[in-house]
Amino acid sequence: MNLDTVPQEILERIAFISATDTVVGPPSALVTLLVTNREINARLSFASNQYLYARIFSSKFDAGPSSRRFTGHSTPAVLAHELVHRFRVLQRIRAKMDSAARPGSAGDGDSVHELLFHAYLMMLENAGKNEQQLRDYAKMGDWLRGYLFEERSPGRSRLTSHVEHWPPQNDHTSLAMWLFWFLLRPEDYTNDDDSTWNVLNVLKIYALGAHKYPLTDPSWVNFLPESPEHATHIVHYSEEHQFKTPPLATPAILSFLTLVNLKSKAIDFPSHIELPVKAESNEWECELGRCLSLSRPEFDNGLTESFRPGSVEGTWEGIFTYTEFTAYAALLQGAPPPILQKSVIVRHRQTWKLREHHFVVGTGATSSVPVHSRQGPDLGIDGDVGHDNPLSAGDPLRAYFPTGTHLIETRDGLEVRDPNRPTELRYRRAPGLTRGKGDEHGDDVPPPAQVQDIIITGEGHSAWGQFNLVGRVRPCDGFISLCKEYIDHDRGKWIYRGYLVGNINSNLAGRWRDTISPAAVPGYEGCFLMTRRR
Repeated sequence: MNLDTVPQEILERIAFISATDTVVGPPSALVTLLVTNREINARLSFASNQYLYARIFSSKFDAGPSSRRFTGHSTPAVLAHELVHRFRVLQRIRAKMDSAARPGSAGDGDSVHELLFHAYLMMLENAGKNEQQLRDYAKMGDWLRGYLFEERSPGRSRLTSHVEHWPPQNDHTSLAMWLFWFLLRPEDYTNDDDSTWNVLNVLKIYALGAHKYPLTDPSWVNFLPESPEHATHIVHYSEEHQFKTPPLATPAILSFLTLVNLKSKAIDFPSHIELPVKAESNEWECELGRCLSLSRPEFDNGLTESFRPGSVEGTWEGIFTYTEFTAYAALLQGAPPPILQKSVIVRHRQTWKLREHHFVVGTGATSSVPVHSRQGPDLGIDGDVGHDNPLSAGDPLRAYFPTGTHLIETRDGLEVRDPNRPTELRYRRAPGLTRGKGDEHGDDVPPPAQVQDIIITGEGHSAWGQFNLVGRVRPCDGFISLCKEYIDHDRGKWIYRGYLVGNINSNLAGRWRDTISPAAVPGYEGCFLMTRRR
């Protein structure tokens, strides 16, 4: 049969089946049809039939999250051009182009940034297909190991088993570290060889070197900070957008503690860590929301899409780590990375029971609700509260609460008293949870845009004893701060700061630090990782 006589819809069907016979890899089988003759080429070429290439894109990549976030991203022309662009990027990764460039070196330029950012955005939109292209076709894991963990000198490659200098932190290393976490498969690191220990050594420096690798940008010191500078301009789905990459500390902590858990098999580790292995179309929506919200020229006071209200409600279990105090003091005085690499990391289990309380727009002015439940802590920090606004910002070492703030927890939420204001603020308990439904949310959950502030209360226990927890969620980026005060006051107060990573398979990870050192200077810090109790 002469293909020239085949109806257009049948020809397109043949072309589509040929191009999508396998999900992984470019539609190379389509080339055979395109070179059949000029007539077939004219009917199936990219220039004349972008609808066909848009369908191929939708078969090979996940586009749902972006189509919800950005308008105009689902037109045939946009999707067709994105198909071409993505496979150009994936082929560069597969060829290990730029993976030998040292982070921060002269060779670590715009081409590396484009490659990493597009791979990062693919994972933020992942519902299974994007990860499959990156992992199985592009071999992104090999590229990342070469870029992050191997040091090359002329004529040879060697593993950085002993890191003499602090590895760089920039947009490139942040993107690479997030990708490393997104694609991490612990079973790839079960061998007790130099390669595995090299990865652990580098991750240890990034995770525990708190004085070199901050958790946040903008600084955690400010509850209502100014917008950070240097947002990235990148073309995504044929349109230019601004994105701000979160720092690398959080994925480094997640990766390090996951692999240490695998290697140690110690009894003081949590029974599970939520790995990013189950593809969900909205798994990383809050990470995408964080990239977008942090790139804004200025922040407003409302909660952004970087945090989903109600998502920390419930019981969490995990670990916290600490380093020998004298070794950490040496680091703060300028000691090089080997001091940290040789330090013993002590780990303890802990359990948290957390409750969320929301200040919802239009409901927080005054309260005449009788107070009859147990009282919360007097937090002892300065601040003031504007009329009809949520609680103002306070000391970051006390989880952003103003001095003299008094919390009274009731069945329905919190009555919040501030010494600078005669009226009370009412914070609602996270909807659906006062009705005994565990982590489920009722139909009355307010949209995130209506939640202007979140206060967290709770309690927990560890090998050091029982403690109370109280904290807030920073609205611009979903940064969580919790003040941890042991009931046995000899243990003192500690501030836990971190992010909830993952909408479905969630981990709460970050760093704790002392509350004696001034907030603006490095203090004594360690890591923590919590997962929701199964």
